[in-house]
Amino acid sequence: MKTVIVKYNAGNVISVMNALNRLGIKPIITDDPEELSGADKVIFPGVGEASTAMNYLRSRKLDQVLINLKQPFLGICLGQQLMCRYSEENDTKCLGIFDLDVKKFPPMEKVPHMGWNKLDFNKDHPLFSNAPEKTYFYYVHSYYAEVGDETIATSDYILPFSAAVQKNNFYAIQAHPEKSGKDGQIILQNFLNL
Repeated sequence: MKTVIVKYNAGNVISVMNALNRLGIKPIITDDPEELSGADKVIFPGVGEASTAMNYLRSRKLDQVLINLKQPFLGICLGQQLMCRYSEENDTKCLGIFDLDVKKFPPMEKVPHMGWNKLDFNKDHPLFSNAPEKTYFYYVHSYYAEVGDETIATSDYILPFSAAVQKNNFYAIQAHPEKSGKDGQIILQNFLNL
């Protein structure tokens, strides 16, 4: 199985690569459109800032490549946010895969939301197959995707937000499964099994 991690000058790529290595997968890290289009699975991780990341994708015409992929595609953290329609972070138009906006957490609690938080999900969804019902994942984010029709899991920090979303072959999770121990490994393995 050819698994590709999207290279777009966002952080956290190595952590995702290491998590996949633990599952026996040797991913390719690339921004080459042919490699991305020819992959069996594509993972779009990220830690960083929305407008800089989108500018890189557009400069390489990867924005059009990514939205047209047909294979299973998983966004993680910033990857999920960039798959949405719009981000308040520097007034950024994103990929528009998900019909959701990304907003900044109100300053009622400590922001960024950092640490372990519960994920509420439908246990029948294939992304969460075999995950324990009281699953905690590791988060680091100041922006969140609102809850909408494509939301498949929620979490709550100050307010409820989309912890995971799905539309057709596109899946995304706000938390970091690669930093979330055995429960995170279950999510990554479920994605690889799609």
